[in-house]
This record gives sequence, C-alpha cells and structure tokens, in this order.
Amino acid sequence: MGVMCSCYIITIRPLTTNHMSVKPVVSSGFFHMRCFVVRVKEVPFSFLLLWLFQGGPGASGCGFGNFEEIGPRDTKLNPRNSSWTQVANLLFVDNPVGTGYSYTTDSGAFAKDIDTVSSDMLILLDVFFKSKPEFQKTTFYIFSESYGGKMAAAIALALQKAIAAGSIKCTLGGVALGDSWISPIDSVLSWGPYLYSISLLDDSGLKEVQAAASAVQDALDKSQFELATELWSKTEDLIELNTDGVNFYNILNKDSLMSRSTDGNVARFSNPYIGRLFQRYVQLLHTDSLNELMNGPIRTKLKIIPDSVQWGGQAALVFENMAGDFMKPVVDIVDELLCAGINVTVYNGQLDLIVDTVGQESWVKQLKWKRLEQFRSLRWKPLHLEAEETAAFYKGLENFSFYWILKAGHMVPSDQPWTSLLMLKMIMNQV
Repeated sequence: MGVMCSCYIITIRPLTTNHMSVKPVVSSGFFHMRCFVVRVKEVPFSFLLLWLFQGGPGASGCGFGNFEEIGPRDTKLNPRNSSWTQVANLLFVDNPVGTGYSYTTDSGAFAKDIDTVSSDMLILLDVFFKSKPEFQKTTFYIFSESYGGKMAAAIALALQKAIAAGSIKCTLGGVALGDSWISPIDSVLSWGPYLYSISLLDDSGLKEVQAAASAVQDALDKSQFELATELWSKTEDLIELNTDGVNFYNILNKDSLMSRSTDGNVARFSNPYIGRLFQRYVQLLHTDSLNELMNGPIRTKLKIIPDSVQWGGQAALVFENMAGDFMKPVVDIVDELLCAGINVTVYNGQLDLIVDTVGQESWVKQLKWKRLEQFRSLRWKPLHLEAEETAAFYKGLENFSFYWILKAGHMVPSDQPWTSLLMLKMIMNQV
C-alpha cells in the first residue's frame, strides 16, 4: 500500500506570561513541535490516528513509535508489513516540547505537568486541523503507550471540550490507552505480588519490595510527589536486585533495562534516582540505529531541522522537568471521558512489568463509570489470528473496552504486531 509522508514544524507560542506566569515575554523563547503525517494513498482521509507513544516522558513518537513500532518503514527503511497505515493515516507528534525533534530555546520553558502538555498539544491540533481542513471530518483517534497514555487521556478530554465549544473542528472517534501510566501507584503496589506469583521473588524479596512500595504510597498520601518518584526508582532498583535483573518491559527478557544503559546522562540530573529512571525508560529507546537514522538520513531528507537541534537532544530536560508529575494519577480523567461518551480502550501486554496488567485492572475497578459493574461481570472473548492459538482476550461494553494482549510486553505493537493490527481494526470497526 502506497503512503505519502509529510513533516511540519508548528511553533506553539512565544514564551509569554500565558505559559510562564512569572516571566515576561522573551522574544527568543519559542516552543517548536514536530509532527509527521503519513497518508494512505489508496484510502485517502478514511481515518486519522494520532500516535502518542511515547513514554518517558521524552521518548520520540516520530522516532521510536514510527520506525520501531507502527510506521510504514523500520529503522533500516525496509517496508513494514504490519504497519498501521493499512488501516489509517498516521500523525506522529514529538511531545512534550523538547522530545525528539521538538525543542525550546528557553531552558525554563519545559512542561512540568500534564495540564501544560495537553494545552500545548491543543494548540498544535488547532493549527493542524485549520491548516489541513480535509482532516476535520476524518474520524480522529488518539492512541498511546506508556506515559503517553497519561498524556493521551488529558489531551482527549481537552480536545473533547474544545470541540464542544466550537474552537476546534475535529471528529473525535476515541482514545486508546496502551500499557499506560494511568495510576502509577496501582502498578507499584502490584509488582511484589505479581513477581512472587510467577516465581521471580521469594518470601524475603516480597517483604522488601512491599515495604518499598508502601513507602511510595505514604509519600503520595502526603502529596510529596517528587519524593514518591524517587522512592519509585528505589523500588525498581530493589526489584532488579532481588530478581537477578528482571526486565521491566518484558519479564521473559533476561537482560535488565539498566544492563543495556550507560551512566552518561545520570550526571546531568540533580537527583541520581531520577537519572536512573531516565536511563531505564528513555535513554534505552534512543538506540544507536535509531539515533543514526533520525540524526542522519531522516534529518537530511526533512531539510527543516535547525543545525543547533539534535533529535533527542533535550530528552533528559523533558524527563527531569516532569518529575513532579510522574506519580500523579489520572483515573478521574478517564472517568470524565467515559461520562462524556468518548470511546475509551485499554490494552495491555501480558508480559509487561512496569505497567503490569494486574495494576491496570486495579485502577479500572476504581472507575465511577455507571456501567462498571456490568462491564466487570462480562466474560471475555478470545481473539485468534489465522492460527488456532489464542492471541488475546477482549471484552467491551458501550464506550469502554479492554484487550489483554498475550505474549506481549510493554511495546505491544513491536512484540505482537499482527494482534495489534487486529485490535486496531476492531476499535475502528473495520472487522
């Protein structure tokens, strides 16, 4: 299937008192966000899908999400047979500002919370839909992964309100939250029992991990969010020590995430525990092959990247500035989406640890959605590909659905591309 790719630079806004309430206008301070649009030639404007991978925060959707997961070509620029362009046009955005090719020229301008992330994205979407009016009536879906799911929920709610107010013309089809950091504490509290149940912790290890997780909970109860983030990092270190290096992205991969990282970026962090989280969840995704591609052939092809900007060059600053937001839940936002009638899909990889399915199911049970008990009483249904082997389980009711993706870790589209493609078609009612 033929595709057309375009790249746009969107200047979000100059640094004004609107954004930074204590600072005057600074003429040199701009927020520039990059987005790639991949159009399907044979099915013009059928669906438009915004991909917000990327976790971290600070990992690039234009880079990792595009070339490592769902885009039309891989990091060697070979065609990807399982690309999501078989189903929809794709919009990749590097966000928050400072991620990937996105950048700011002011060191104090990085987002520090999810509200800023969503307001910046709304400006981008407003510009995009006004400049590309052919997409205004195209059914628009927001898909996400990891920390991107937290951002996706907030962005979807803000977009729904903007559509209702008439300030943005868009046809919102729904939001999908993949292995998403919706309620961090529910993940943290589930790690010990989960690992113990699959023989990756013994009694002593379980006791230590549970004590560490309780300390995270205590910090949250006191609204000490940055301390909770530090204690989360310490809990992960303790788990790696007790499990002989379990991989938080896929429990069946023997090498831990830290074993594939270097200490090069930790020194730039004022808090070394935040630096270790960056190593584990952002730096790891900036592989040599992807770095070479994005800062080589892709950069040359685009012809719009300033000489002073390196793909991924501000990722550590993005991560560090968002540290106070990491452990804050957004379950209430998901509830608002459901109550507003927005289609919400949750999907999770069976082998993920950082956002394990047990933790996901825990926050789902906390929803105040009026149909929750009826949803929970439903039996799930197996999903199969061409082979008879079960690929996933699924259940849905009205505007809420949940997919349990088997044999997949944190990056579901990478681990199980064909199951992911089937799920995508189901969400978009194409099967």
